[in-house]
Amino acid sequence: MDKIKSYTELKLFHEECKKLLSLRTSDENNIEKHKSEHEIDILVCGGTGCKSARADEIIKNIKEEVEKNNLSNKVNVEMTGCFGFCEKGPIVKFMPDNTFYVHVTPEDAEELVREHIINGNVVERLLYEEPTLKQKVKRQDEMSFYKKQKRIALRNCGVINPENINEYIAAKGYLALGKVLTEMTPEDVIKEITDSGLRGRGGGGFPTGKKWSFARASKDEIKYIICNADEGDPGAFMDRSILEGDPNNIIEAMAIAGYAIGACKGFIYIRAEYPLAVHRLMIAIKQAKELGLIGENILGSDFSFDIDIRYGAGAFVCGEETALMHSIEGSRGEPTTKPPFPAEKGLFEKPTSVNNVETFANVPAIINNGAAWFSSIGTNTSKGTKVFALAGKINNVGLVEVPMGITLEEIIYEIGGGIKNNKEFKAVQTGGPSGGCIPSVLLNLPIDYESLNAIGSMMGSGGMIVMDEDNCMVDIAKFYLEFIVDESCGKCTPCRVGNKRLLEMLNKIVEGKGTKDDLKKLKDLSKIIKDTSLCGLGQTAPNPVLSTMTYFMDEYDAHVNDKRCPAGKCKKLVRYKITDKCIGCTKCSRLCPVKCISGKLKEVHFIDEDKCIKCGTCFEGCPVKAIDLV
Repeated sequence: MDKIKSYTELKLFHEECKKLLSLRTSDENNIEKHKSEHEIDILVCGGTGCKSARADEIIKNIKEEVEKNNLSNKVNVEMTGCFGFCEKGPIVKFMPDNTFYVHVTPEDAEELVREHIINGNVVERLLYEEPTLKQKVKRQDEMSFYKKQKRIALRNCGVINPENINEYIAAKGYLALGKVLTEMTPEDVIKEITDSGLRGRGGGGFPTGKKWSFARASKDEIKYIICNADEGDPGAFMDRSILEGDPNNIIEAMAIAGYAIGACKGFIYIRAEYPLAVHRLMIAIKQAKELGLIGENILGSDFSFDIDIRYGAGAFVCGEETALMHSIEGSRGEPTTKPPFPAEKGLFEKPTSVNNVETFANVPAIINNGAAWFSSIGTNTSKGTKVFALAGKINNVGLVEVPMGITLEEIIYEIGGGIKNNKEFKAVQTGGPSGGCIPSVLLNLPIDYESLNAIGSMMGSGGMIVMDEDNCMVDIAKFYLEFIVDESCGKCTPCRVGNKRLLEMLNKIVEGKGTKDDLKKLKDLSKIIKDTSLCGLGQTAPNPVLSTMTYFMDEYDAHVNDKRCPAGKCKKLVRYKITDKCIGCTKCSRLCPVKCISGKLKEVHFIDEDKCIKCGTCFEGCPVKAIDLV
């Protein structure tokens, strides 16, 4: 590749590359203006989930079928990043007609090429079926999962080949960097980001422009930019998907941030257990260097910027910026007190600005489209969009990007397709282990920083775990406390010892040994830990306990006072009773592994509670639902 030596050259190259993506837009004028060499683009999801389900074989088989039928001059097959609809992968999309096929296997390749391309028929059995309407949907833009989404951070995921920098440039890639280097001062860039209202998407929501301005004000000649890709929340995969599907977006944004604060070096701190994201980042950095889009004197300017990758070993606490910087330096990943803040004294004692992947993903789009465009989306205090990893007891598991201010109900029932198996919604956990559990009475809550904080939860990095009537909220609080206790670095006593004491009390309660005094201690100790812990991990660790006690205190009372788990989740508190509905079919006694059920044929059976091991086999196996939890 020849280096691109100026912004003018970059814009010309962008125009030349546009034909690569002309079929991937619904704009017929664009297809005509930027004539592609092909008539059809077949896009196959190449995210981690789909690759694990043999997406590479799907691509190989489709290409073989295309060649076998002499269609190579008509059809282009491309791997892309994640489409977001992970529940339905592997996904294959035909453009420009936007036909969206789900649960595709390598064995479907022959039929897809024969029917869709040669015969002009849609393969009905591979179309998505709306869970509420029981109706097949052909086009991606007609699917409820996508209708209310607005993609900015994810704008190129599922559209471009993340391993081909030319496709990123076709999608306006690096034009924002060229613009800031030729038309804007560092102060102009910071003002644009400030005016946009962009806030950190990694947890606390600190204004990005303000963070950059603090680093800019530091006088040291050496400064650093860090991309925090240490995504550790259970069930979260937002940052990983962005890096896998659009790595050049992050590289460009880091270079823009470097120009804004006066840094010439950046580090991407990423978990080593994200091999696909690492692989694509390495390809993107190599290609960007070959084109001169990072490195020395970028686009003929006097600005130089380089990026290195540093690996994390999976420590949750290293998502905290000071612990992260210590890890990059080769020290133990422990947080330190602030001040000094990283903008004054950060990595290697130099001024440093740390932003997470999703925050950076918005930056080029803001520069290209303007602060007013971005700030017109969202609410008064929470601008733009937010990416969520929607998981748990939900029909449409996947990655969604929605405008700030959308309600939980819209996300769960319209985008998420409602609760699996028609169960009753109970709660949704936002913000990962540091967040809180939000009950059904708050389903109309708008999703923004202030609203979530006000009810004892938080935005966090964007995990959203949905729970149904079968979840025990005491058990959920215990699950998150177990995670926190495992992940605490142990540096400060409130987190190291306090959270362990919380977990011990929760274990007592789910085992039927809890007391009213334990409930009081749970609340009191949680508040002390929040007030006295060293870093954000410890300060927010009690949130799952406090939020579940606020909204589901009846479940705690049942565990303590009645020695009963209403959801039937805590085995030590579960009791089964066979009711008069029993028809005496004997199935329960035949299924019981410890033979604690007795009774004659066609007569009501009985459970010997002294022998019962609370396994639930009888409860699940009864054909007439004659067994109740008591």
